Amino acid sequence: MARRTVLIMGAAGRDFHNFNCLYRDNEDVNVVAFTATQIPDIEGRSYPPELAGSLYPEGIPIYAESELEKLIKEHDVDEVWFSYSDVPHTYVMNKGSEVIGWGPSFGVCSVARTMIESSKPLIAICAVRTGVGKSQTTRYVSRLLKELGKRVVAIRHPMPYGDLAKQACQRFETYEDLDRHQCTIEEREEYEPHIDNGFVVYAGVDYEKILREAEKEADVILWDGGNNDTPFYKPDLFITLVDPHRPGHELAYFPGETNLRMADLLIVNKVDTADPEKVDEVMANCRTANPGATLIKCRSVITVDQPELVKGKRALVVEDGPTLTHGGMTYGAGWFAAKDAGAAEIVDAKPFAVGSIKATYEKFPNAGAILPAMGYGETQVRELEETINATPADVVVEGTPIQLSRIIKVNKPIANVDYELEEVEPGTILEMVKKVLG
Repeated sequence: MARRTVLIMGAAGRDFHNFNCLYRDNEDVNVVAFTATQIPDIEGRSYPPELAGSLYPEGIPIYAESELEKLIKEHDVDEVWFSYSDVPHTYVMNKGSEVIGWGPSFGVCSVARTMIESSKPLIAICAVRTGVGKSQTTRYVSRLLKELGKRVVAIRHPMPYGDLAKQACQRFETYEDLDRHQCTIEEREEYEPHIDNGFVVYAGVDYEKILREAEKEADVILWDGGNNDTPFYKPDLFITLVDPHRPGHELAYFPGETNLRMADLLIVNKVDTADPEKVDEVMANCRTANPGATLIKCRSVITVDQPELVKGKRALVVEDGPTLTHGGMTYGAGWFAAKDAGAAEIVDAKPFAVGSIKATYEKFPNAGAILPAMGYGETQVRELEETINATPADVVVEGTPIQLSRIIKVNKPIANVDYELEEVEPGTILEMVKKVLG
């Protein structure tokens, strides 16, 4: 029987994991290509033979998603599998309609068949959209586990923007590790907070290998999800965050709605800054979609380290990039911090944006006057620095989870913003974590 010809649509993360779990050693299938979108400059590489396995001695090429139709016809593709996250349901089926019209079958992969089992208790922290507060929740749960005397290792959703073979299994414990692995701003935003709190974090491409390495030094594994993707590991406690600043999105985005329906614990976050009616709306949606889950409210407590730098000044607000891009937000923690600290003005960086930063504003006009901290490579980091330095502001209010001053040199003082999870009625998360530990 001829091998089925398969193409995987991805964004350098979930697509590779689906391949590793379902197709790497599957002699019934020939994966002819990956396509890539969302992340700049991912296409044009290949999934290397060291990771692809013996069936693919030349590796598997990665193309831009814009070449999808050509690739389907060129390779007479039988099946196309959609394998990236944080997109509206209509987007998924628009892509599906295109693919089906070109001839192949179209589908999404099973969550259960792509969740690897751990020998250690495993807690997964996911969300219905990007920018809801997964990382602060992971930090919160990490601290609870540390207070219980447990060794905690976090495993972060993939962000393999460099040499995929070298990034197969990465371990981060110090800032030097970040430098050694040439981490982008996006990677640092996710890894630095764990390091700051004294925890080791793993990431990479081969998540079976990553899990087995992490298990060697952990009593408990924390899955720190990316975007609104589903977990790569089978959780003993499945936590999903919901955002009342984007009511209705919990039922309208892929695969966030899956996370909503699979969760053991649903956290409606940011209730301190959201419209109470919108909080009620998402609470009702949670109860309807997943009546068996525990449902709680949490605050995202925002502080700024030097509010005196901001009061009465022109502030340039810099926010986490993905939250403003495919996350679709128009503001984040930095915006609230600048307002609360008494900024006289939020300065619009758009007129001063250069290169890829300017292009980001054009592609994502929802970002408004807020500057997304894009940094997927050296050129983009340099353009971010140039944009900040050219913007006529008195202070930079940095709403990212890292300290940009470690990476770029700016001509303005920086006020760093911190945001931490706080339960409205404390105790529920700790109680559920203790049940996992037995």
